[in-house]
Amino acid sequence: MKRAVLMMVSIMGLMASNSLQENLLQQAIDRAESGSKLELPAGEYHGNIVIDKPLIIDGVDQKAKIVGDGNGTVVTIRSSYVTLKNLTILHSGEEHERVDAGVSIKEAEHVTVDNCKIDDCLFGIDMEQVHRSRITRNWIRSKPFTLGLRGDAIRVWYSNDNNLSYNHVTQSRDFVVWYSHGNVIAHNFGEYGRYSLHFMYAGKNEVLYNTYEHNSVGIFFMYSQDTIAIGNVVKSSLGTTGLGIGLKDASNFTLKDNTLIYCARGIYIDRSPFQPDQNNTIEGNKILYNSEGIHFHSLSISNNIVGNIFKGNIEHVVDDDKVTLHSVKNFWDRNYWDDYEGFDKDNDGIGDTPYNLFYYADKIWLLNPNIKFFYASPIISIMNFLARLAPISQPVMLLKDAHPVMYEKDLEKGVVQ
Repeated sequence: MKRAVLMMVSIMGLMASNSLQENLLQQAIDRAESGSKLELPAGEYHGNIVIDKPLIIDGVDQKAKIVGDGNGTVVTIRSSYVTLKNLTILHSGEEHERVDAGVSIKEAEHVTVDNCKIDDCLFGIDMEQVHRSRITRNWIRSKPFTLGLRGDAIRVWYSNDNNLSYNHVTQSRDFVVWYSHGNVIAHNFGEYGRYSLHFMYAGKNEVLYNTYEHNSVGIFFMYSQDTIAIGNVVKSSLGTTGLGIGLKDASNFTLKDNTLIYCARGIYIDRSPFQPDQNNTIEGNKILYNSEGIHFHSLSISNNIVGNIFKGNIEHVVDDDKVTLHSVKNFWDRNYWDDYEGFDKDNDGIGDTPYNLFYYADKIWLLNPNIKFFYASPIISIMNFLARLAPISQPVMLLKDAHPVMYEKDLEKGVVQ
């Protein structure tokens, strides 16, 4: 589609005090020629508008407010080549069944929503079959409901090849990417939500340099493949469901240079990779001060776990499989373990003996959760000491890293590869 030449359309008359009584903004949109630009002066404009032609609406410094009537969606876009920028968008409806949103975009291409403040809207930006579009630099908050009743800040549904970057999401429910491929999600910040980023049946997406704090779940990839997650920071994902990055039935993934800190579980791996002929790569991540560094659930083998830093975790690795431990069937190499007890006589930065992680008596709670009540109690500590001093049975091997890195700084500086 060839983009029309832009036209400047003056709508200073919308500043009249009765502008909220009549939807003069919708009238201006209806009168505007395709490809026009509407510059909105500071003030309030009646919402629940529909844009069905290529158009630019510029609010200039977010001082132009489009206010919904509390019923339905505030701005509905049903055309390609539409741009919303520098606007404040407020007060959608409250119906999940209708997906009441600040901005709804459907069956369109080359749409831009940039530098908008979207507040008191159940869903922030809803995208359905939207391709090659840009959602950038927006500030989004849902309605003041309990967590499960809020809407999603950004909802990407059957939408491909979009750029969603530099958005600030707070006090919403989820940021979801479902049945969508080839999207770039980068440099976003999310806080006080449920899933700060949730993928379902998605592939070939790039998740780069996002920061997520105080959410139930940082980044969760489900039934997805062929995706990279690089340089993300996930902090303080706590509670019974708390985790930094999760892989569920996920194949051909690369998790690299991410920081998982102060989470209930840093990385959660469930039946991943799912495809039997594929691997996942977990490389160069900082897994710090979590209750569990990596948690394996169900059959999860063929993961390459290389060059990561395991430091300050209560348990570096947990495998909850009660029949056959699968974590040992992954490839572990050149990781830094803060509890490694070996030496480096030749000063090459690699331990002279492998790092072996066993289940001793203090780990029996992993195989029987009821025993967790006694975790860190004197009796468990004594049992563990005796098991290490004079074991009466062979401990269970959890993993073996043949080349443990001696110094954390060597991995940080890239001295050891």
